Amino acid sequence: MSAPPAIEVTDLSLKIGGVDILSQVSFAVNPGQTLAIVGESGCGKSITALAVMGLLPEGAEITSGSIRLAGRDLVSLPEREMQTLRGNAVSMIFQEPMLALDPLMQVGDQIAEALTAHGKSSRQDATDEARRLLERVGISDAGKRLRQYPFELSGGMCQRIMIATALACRPSVLIADEPTTALDVTIQAQILRLIKELGEELQTAIVLITHDLGVVADTADQVAVMYAGSVVEQGNVHDIFAHPGHPYTQALLRSIPRLDGVPKAELAVIDGMVPDARHWPQGCRFHPRCDLAIARCTAERPALEPQEAPDHKVACWRAGEVPQ
Repeated sequence: MSAPPAIEVTDLSLKIGGVDILSQVSFAVNPGQTLAIVGESGCGKSITALAVMGLLPEGAEITSGSIRLAGRDLVSLPEREMQTLRGNAVSMIFQEPMLALDPLMQVGDQIAEALTAHGKSSRQDATDEARRLLERVGISDAGKRLRQYPFELSGGMCQRIMIATALACRPSVLIADEPTTALDVTIQAQILRLIKELGEELQTAIVLITHDLGVVADTADQVAVMYAGSVVEQGNVHDIFAHPGHPYTQALLRSIPRLDGVPKAELAVIDGMVPDARHWPQGCRFHPRCDLAIARCTAERPALEPQEAPDHKVACWRAGEVPQ
């Protein structure tokens, strides 16, 4: 029998101040695998990650669904028990390392604290492990870096320190929320490759959150495309890139510059913006921006349905008609 998913989110719905933010979001990630959650800003990617971490803002309420970590439902877990898992069994790399790291603590202390807080090591052993972690994430002269503060380091180094901190307790699940924000293209590729390699080495399930499908192809095994608080398409990377079924996924892919010999064409532009959660459109939430919308799209909301490949699902009334 195959091993159960490291993390499994099923029909997760969430409200903030009575407003529907997430609607029946589902995905699962196996140990050593990477799921990329993609979509524009405002589609619900980061709030999904915060729900998994148990770090929802005040006023947020999970109204239905489950979040299972190795079979254990986190939704009903008391905060005291969640604290023992957060940073230990499930960890997160936040968007801005310069803001996420404590400017008043040496980076070595910040990494060591992740170990001592969960009783993984003594203080001295934690410091030794922090040095090894810095070396593992590619930081040279680790002994010196341990004694430095975040403001003394580059953005790329700070992001590597965030990765080291997140992986210190060898979590079974790692959430990386836009981990290459504000980094140059070369450093972006290095950071993404590092996360992927460490995930495979430690058999950690990785949830990579990004708005850019261009960073996904060499990193992810599975993809979930989110729009307006729900998953509109999901499947393995090959199916999503080779046979995108949802008009939104197709538009995202057409907006990526290509260097593979395909005849030059103007990059696609998706007219309009992601709607305000207080005023979700009736029916398919993408229909006001979709060139293929028909009357049914404005009245009925489609469910995720399997396509030719069993694990490739699309929520679109015209998925079968969209040119592949």
